Formats: sequence, C-alpha cells, structure tokens
Amino acid sequence: IVKVPRSLPRFIRLPDNLSGKRTLFLSISSVIRSHLKDLFPGRVVGDFSQFRVTRHSDLSVDEEDVKNLRTALRQGLVHRNYGQAVRLEISAGCAESLAQMLLRQFELPASALYRVHGPVNLVRLSQLIDLIDQPKWLFPRYEASYPHQLATTTPIIEQIKAGDVLIHQPYESFDGVLAFLREAVNDPAVLAIKQTIYRTGSDSVLMELLRQAVQRGKEVTVVVELKARFDEEANINWAEKLEYIGAQVVYGVVGLKTHAKMLLVSRREGRNICRYGHLSTGNYNPKTARLYTDLSYLTANPKITQDMETVFGLLANQSRIPRLGKLILAPFALQRSLIDWVEKTAKAATAGVTGRIILKMNSLTDEKLMEALVQAGQAGVQIDLIVRGACMLPAQRAGFTDNIRVRSIIGRFLEHSRVFYFCAGTQEALYLSSADWMNRNMLRRIELAWPVEDAALRQRIIDECLTTYLHDSVNAWTMQADGHYVQVHGTRSRSTAKTKPPLGAQGKLMARYSAKS
Repeated sequence: IVKVPRSLPRFIRLPDNLSGKRTLFLSISSVIRSHLKDLFPGRVVGDFSQFRVTRHSDLSVDEEDVKNLRTALRQGLVHRNYGQAVRLEISAGCAESLAQMLLRQFELPASALYRVHGPVNLVRLSQLIDLIDQPKWLFPRYEASYPHQLATTTPIIEQIKAGDVLIHQPYESFDGVLAFLREAVNDPAVLAIKQTIYRTGSDSVLMELLRQAVQRGKEVTVVVELKARFDEEANINWAEKLEYIGAQVVYGVVGLKTHAKMLLVSRREGRNICRYGHLSTGNYNPKTARLYTDLSYLTANPKITQDMETVFGLLANQSRIPRLGKLILAPFALQRSLIDWVEKTAKAATAGVTGRIILKMNSLTDEKLMEALVQAGQAGVQIDLIVRGACMLPAQRAGFTDNIRVRSIIGRFLEHSRVFYFCAGTQEALYLSSADWMNRNMLRRIELAWPVEDAALRQRIIDECLTTYLHDSVNAWTMQADGHYVQVHGTRSRSTAKTKPPLGAQGKLMARYSAKS
C-alpha cells in the first residue's frame, strides 16, 4: 500500500512546454502510476488501483453509564479512524484478485464493493478551484446584503420589539444574527443569554461572543451537542473553554441529540424581564451560513420566548416533558402535530374544499409521515415536496400517489431550510423547523418547529422558499414514477434566449438580495 501524504497536492499543473499553453492538470495518482518502477526498483508491479475505505463513524457511548460524557467522547475520537469498515471503493479497472484481497483485509462482503469510474474521491476535485485562474469557469462572486428588515442605525432589540424579523440566508448575511448577539453581549441591561450549539466550527466568532458575555458578568447557558457527527472535537473544545471561564455548559437530554437551533436573550426593562429570541432552520456557523440556504427568525413574541425558556429548562435540568403554547417539540409532539395537519387537509379535500400541502426539507424517510401524505394525496390533496436529498416516497404512481409531486433543487448553495405549508379550506398554517421528516428527527432528537403568524412574513416565505422553487427550471430535478430523477428544462422566448440566461430560484434570490443590486 502506497500512502500519499495529505500535504501533497492532489493535482499538478503541467508546464506550458508540455501542455501546449493549455490549462492541463495531472492527478497525483497518475504521476505515481507512471513512476511505480522508481518506488519499487528491481520489482515488477502487476496490478495497481486506488481504493478508499469508509468506516463506521458513530461514537458508541452509553450516556447513562459514563460519569463524564465529554471525556468518554474524547477518548472515542482516538479510535474513530480504526472503526469497522463498511464500504470499499476501487478503480473500475482494478484486478479481481486485488479487489478480493482488499475485501478480505477489511473483512467486508462482496456487496460492500463499489467499482468507480474516475477518481475514487471526488472531494479532491475541490482543490482545482484554487488552481484554476479562469473566471468563466467559476461562479461570480456573490456578496450578501445586510438583512433588509434590519436598520444598522437602530438597536436590533428595538426593531424586534416592533415586529418579527426574517433573515433568508445566504442571500441576506448571517451578520444580522451576529449583530443581535453582539448587541446583547454589550448591553448592560441584558442579564442572561442561552443558546444551543450543534455545529459552529473551530474558530467561531459567535462562540467568542459568548465568552465575552461571561466575562461581562452575564449569565450564559450553552447547550452543546457533543455528539454532532464530525464536529465532536470542536464542540468538546468549546464546551471546555466556556466552562472554564464560568459559563453553564449542559449537554441536553440523555439519549437525545439536541438539534434545535435557538438563542434567547433576557433583558431587564424597568421592573420587567423581557425576552428576545432567535430560531433557525440552520446552524450557528458563520461559514456554512454563506453556503447553505436557511431561515433565521427573530422574535419578541412572549408566547414563543416563554416556550423557548421552557425548552431550555428541559435541556438544562432534565425536567419533565414541557407543555408549550406555540413551539412544537420533538420527540414529544412534532410527528403527531404534523400528521394532524396532513389529516386536516385530507378532511378538507374530502369535503370538497381546498386541500394543499407544500413541504421543503432535506430528507423524507419517516414511515408514518409518508403514510399520512399518501392518504392525503388519495383524498385529493395536491402535494408538492421539495426534497433536496433522500426521498423514500414515490411520486405520481398511478392509483397510489397521483397527486404527489417531488422535486429536488441542486444548485450553487446547499438547500437546508425546512418549511411546512398546509391549507385546509380557510385554515392556513406555515411552520419553520430544524427537523427533516426522518425517524431520527421525530423520535431521537430534540427538534423544534414554530409557526409564522405574521401575514407579511408568511407570504414572503411562501414566495421565496416555495413558489419560486416550484417554478425553478434551471436547478430542479423531478422524480418520475419509477423513482429516478429528470432535470427540468425551461423554455425562453426568442427575444431573451441570447441576452438573458435563465435564472433558477437561487439565481433570482441572489439578484433580489445582492449587496450590489
């Protein structure tokens, strides 16, 4: 086995005298293949193949038995690279004898073997971005605007008092969320800050702000999810740093991952304690906030902020299942509440009035929710599903899911927001959520969904996150009855075909919110 150090570039540009002044690159594997005789002098190399092994990455820790979860997970990280192999990828032309030897070496069955045409690790191709000096091959630089609902001259808390604020990332920048937290940190009237952390990165500005809040004498409570896959080490390090300077660091409910995204600020105003909350479909990670589409929601609604306070109490104190007024909490109520809404639309359709469902999410795999959708579709409800990733619900199968359409948007940004719209006659509801419609989200995680009751914001979300995506003819793929996807190709008039390239949903939103527009 020839190990290629990570420090070596995966692609090497050919000099002009060899490339004919064209931009040509060689993969390092091709270079190694051409010089095997130098690596093994005096020997004949019979077969050569790249291979990649995927290992089981979950850290198995019994939370109820360990005394210190953080220490146990840190010890587990040491052994992650030696976990049980689950998949073997080899070059398509790899000799069968070599493939069988690798299967034996990693104790894998033949069903775990995948022959790959081309590089076995396509992630390496991302290095080409820094090597290519050709603007026409790259996305044009996009500069997100500051959230248009927020004025930079007025305290954000005062603006939230006046009404709920919606930030559509990455078209509007995450700076609005950071500004809200920074204002709270520097405000002497703010008494406490509470926040959940799932993925934030190893050099997060947001976490530094929380450290400053502790140093300024504020009561800071941080719910850190130590078992966020591949972010365990960063989260453990942040937990230790925050705990060291005096923050209250807790790890949520035993046996459940805390995937909900919320930030709560408590402020003294006269004789009252007022709360201001931030809820999000995505993580508190400034870097991914530039790459993922998500929705941030700032509110001073006392019913919502009181619910947030109650949920933080559950996470910090392992208290009994809370009774909430506005928020819907998994694993206790979210699945049932969603099924209730689906059934409500089915009853409306059966009664001859409008039944409509539009859902946007990352994945749809929960059996009970899919069964409810199938039954609603059979009752006459028109259902559109915008699912970027795995969708186990078949679309438009005759006599089964005729009224269900599934599409996936794959574009410049990773679609990450979760939006659930229901219409049952005159009743209409729209929820934002941290949860996908998956069994793990509904039953094994702390997740939140919250209603958008402001009519203007609700219509904005419908327009930007649902309607615009349903009309995308650039980055959309629709599921066929047999389960495979076909790319949607739109039509343009002759007058615009040459002068105006088509814009998908992401392109339209970039044009709308660009700081340069």
